[in-house]
Amino acid sequence: MLRRLTAFRARSRWVVVGLVVLLVAVAGVVTWRLTRDDASRFAAAAALAPASSERFSWTDWAGVREEVGADVSASSSTDELADFLLAAFDHDLSSATALEESAPTLHSTFGFSPANVDWELFAQGKDGAVVILGMPDDYDFDDLRSRLEDIGFEKPDRADGVWLGGVDLLETLDGPVTPELAALQIDEEDGIVFGSDEPSFLEERADKARGDVSDGVAAVIEAAGPALSASAYTGDQACSALSMGGADPADRTRAAELIEAAGEVHPMTGFAIAAQPAGDVRVAMAFESEDQARTDADSRSKLAAGPAPGQGGTFTERFHLGKVVAAGDTLTMDLEPVDDAFVMSDLNHGPVLFATC
Repeated sequence: MLRRLTAFRARSRWVVVGLVVLLVAVAGVVTWRLTRDDASRFAAAAALAPASSERFSWTDWAGVREEVGADVSASSSTDELADFLLAAFDHDLSSATALEESAPTLHSTFGFSPANVDWELFAQGKDGAVVILGMPDDYDFDDLRSRLEDIGFEKPDRADGVWLGGVDLLETLDGPVTPELAALQIDEEDGIVFGSDEPSFLEERADKARGDVSDGVAAVIEAAGPALSASAYTGDQACSALSMGGADPADRTRAAELIEAAGEVHPMTGFAIAAQPAGDVRVAMAFESEDQARTDADSRSKLAAGPAPGQGGTFTERFHLGKVVAAGDTLTMDLEPVDDAFVMSDLNHGPVLFATC
């Protein structure tokens, strides 16, 4: 299903593609096909992540290549790949990837990299982490299997089994490869490759996926819109990773004063920050109720337009605050980065005052 999402990536025209359900009966078999718009790519990928995941790091590599005007592919040189990654960095579109340092080795040895992968999701939680890669429609999975055998991965007994490599094997390669690709699982039907440093985590992955769950994470991912690069957190993880707890005592004191002046803020049930096409950034926060979202729309917008203790300087030196909207129990803030500001990479980790709990 995810493999087919690329058909709806044409940003040259605004086409709103709703959820289309095609019912086909062939020889008594009923088949459902779901088609989705760009905004749902992150959501569809997150549904594949383990239910225990607390942080979701998303990169729409096909979208990033389009955004920066990069004409790279699996046949590109490693120098061309490096130029593309530099352009992605300059556009602040590579801070969420788990593949950047591994990219040259992946490109030359594994046959996939940010040059040709469609999208990437890196999901982390207390039970483990998994990298999920959406491959292009024309990707040659037989070539991948052959490459894995040549590298030294142990071939599984069944098609959907786990290819066992290990960190020690990866360290014998010509360049670094993230440990999250020490074990791999191939889903050729859906065009997806799963990776983890824990083979058992992959074996249990399908049975423990989030699926179509309705929670704070799902709400903020939906509200984030068509994200090229994004980070999403559960409420508890956001309150830990983005809190002022990591700031020095003077900054924590200043933050407390600013929060008191801004008004009441409530704990979040989900948080996301997403870099969108054309350079804007959207922040989404989910709460327990509509009343909390409306209250926090006022207080957090004040915090987002003032000093940035823990980050240094002010938020207005980084972005212009646009629309702040409370819709149901979800709050969104549109941020327009100032020239040369790296808003996405600066604010996807703490301390971030306006994301405090």
